[in-house]
Amino acid sequence: MIGRLNHVAIATNDLDKACAVYRDLLGAKVSAPVPQPDHGVVTVFVELPGSKIELLTPLGGNSPIANFLARNPGGGVHHLCFEVDDIRAARDQLLAQGARLAGDAEPKIGAHGNPVLFLHPKDFIGTLIELEQA
Repeated sequence: MIGRLNHVAIATNDLDKACAVYRDLLGAKVSAPVPQPDHGVVTVFVELPGSKIELLTPLGGNSPIANFLARNPGGGVHHLCFEVDDIRAARDQLLAQGARLAGDAEPKIGAHGNPVLFLHPKDFIGTLIELEQA
């Protein structure tokens, strides 16, 4: 069902510092910050061969990553994103097998302009999973 790993998302309270780590220390290409108001975050993508790292910071007081950062003030891995060919078919198959969604059952448009859904971490070894239609 799942395709390639699209990105690993890392939540941070200090986006500038996180960008500097990847850009200045590791020499990676780092995108400009982009507000994602529908998701309550600001995203930056670190380009890697064949994949990306997504740096996330809260946008506004109701950001869904605010609780994560309250529990992990130093930041940390927030979710893994895998590509799927058909997001609705993947959702239906997972729900039929007993998996739960984290959030809405209808896909939203994600940071790459493609439909995304999130799967509950309790069903995936404590890891929040994002599915993105390729």
